[in-house]
Amino acid sequence: MKIANIDLGFQPVFLAPMEDVTDPAFRMMCKHFGADMVYTEFVSADALIRSINATMRKLTISDAERPVAIQIYGKDKDAMVEAAKIVEAAHPDIIDLNFGCPVKKVAIKGAGAGLLRDIPKMLDIARSVVQAVKTPVTAKTRLGWDNNNLIIEQLAEQLQDCGIQALTIHGRTRAQMYTGEADWTLIGRVKENTRIHIPIIGNGDITTPERAKECFQRYGVDAIMIGRASFGRPWIFREVKHYLQTGEPMTPLSASEKLNILKQEVNESIEMLDERRGILHIRRHLAATPLFKGIPNFREMRIAMLRAATKEELFTLFDTIEKCYLLPLAEETPIQPGSESVDKEG
Repeated sequence: MKIANIDLGFQPVFLAPMEDVTDPAFRMMCKHFGADMVYTEFVSADALIRSINATMRKLTISDAERPVAIQIYGKDKDAMVEAAKIVEAAHPDIIDLNFGCPVKKVAIKGAGAGLLRDIPKMLDIARSVVQAVKTPVTAKTRLGWDNNNLIIEQLAEQLQDCGIQALTIHGRTRAQMYTGEADWTLIGRVKENTRIHIPIIGNGDITTPERAKECFQRYGVDAIMIGRASFGRPWIFREVKHYLQTGEPMTPLSASEKLNILKQEVNESIEMLDERRGILHIRRHLAATPLFKGIPNFREMRIAMLRAATKEELFTLFDTIEKCYLLPLAEETPIQPGSESVDKEG
């Protein structure tokens, strides 16, 4: 599969753009475990053109994580064009347009998935950004605003005509947010459209290697994108890639190996921010990781872990968890490949 002249290989697997998640440290970790392309957190066009420091820092990328895409969002065409030019100066491999974020503070203001209620404006933004930059431009969107407006089949053609070079489709409407199940049938119908010649990337509810392979085989997508299933589980990319290449589950990492990966996430989060903010930042990964799911009588330990305020306190708890919970559990009920459960992805 190629986006413009970027060769991403056969059946590539991408890390989805996620606010407060896909920072440089987490992108590099997912890259280490096999993600074929990574995306930054989404970046506000308005904040970029105002040179807000926290937003400008999101443009920091490294050669080691390439290919990497920077995603921008906004509701104003001129602001999106100006932001795209600023982003291009950071030299990403791809500029991605966020037409799918469903959260209220974005969509209700007319950005992200809010543009699904104003398709002419969405297309004007896409066309104008494509014309303004030389970097390949892609887009990410949803099936439509709600079940009464499932417009993705026509919209895909329209965005392609605007010059975008790949389209990621999350298999939910904006009204669904992250509830219910992703509907991949419409994603498959977009891919089957003989008029579509750009790559179609499927997104939504890919939580296991088996599901990843099913999405490639049943719906014919060119690539898949994993979001929330990577929280506290960056090794999912290695599991998925192994299964796609061999048809067999990967020998699972031990509980101790997974815990060491989480420790590395903590260390890198603290190094990137500071101890207080780094621990706050990593809590969503600790809360979502499948490593601790299903452990009997774990509630109090989970609360203590999520309340830990220092690295020393948190790592002491990790050592207790490994000794008192993970090792005994591994001896009694070995983890089977593909047995982990996770929250739905974005």
